[in-house]
Amino acid sequence: MAEIRVLFSYPRNIVLLLTRLAIAYGFSLPALMKIENIDSTAKWFRSISIPFPDFTAYLVTGIETLGIVLLVLGLFTRYISLLLGFIMIGAILFVHGSNGYSITANGMEIPIYYLLFLMIFVSYGPGKFSLDSLFFKDGIYE
Repeated sequence: MAEIRVLFSYPRNIVLLLTRLAIAYGFSLPALMKIENIDSTAKWFRSISIPFPDFTAYLVTGIETLGIVLLVLGLFTRYISLLLGFIMIGAILFVHGSNGYSITANGMEIPIYYLLFLMIFVSYGPGKFSLDSLFFKDGIYE
């Protein structure tokens, strides 16, 4: 029975790896746009009433950029996923929530999907194919 459990754990770990890479890729364009125009980002944050818009623009940009790297590597995955999850909650509340659910109306559909996937990483970790698994051998990826 133990061998079967290990055998079935490999697809789970591959799915977690591919999902981490997909989510990291999904954050890459928004993060790059914020980096290239940080002043415009702060101005936009101000226009949609995000508290402390200048500080928040730098904070969100930094977390998203760091998040991309850490998700790809599978390093400190639970922590960065939690922080990225908070950013998704902010995106839902400040940007997409007033547009309803549908993606066609710039609604909150995609941020909710991202939030759900990030909460999977918070709950289950990055999987066996990650630096977390290599550095922090606590047995949960075996």
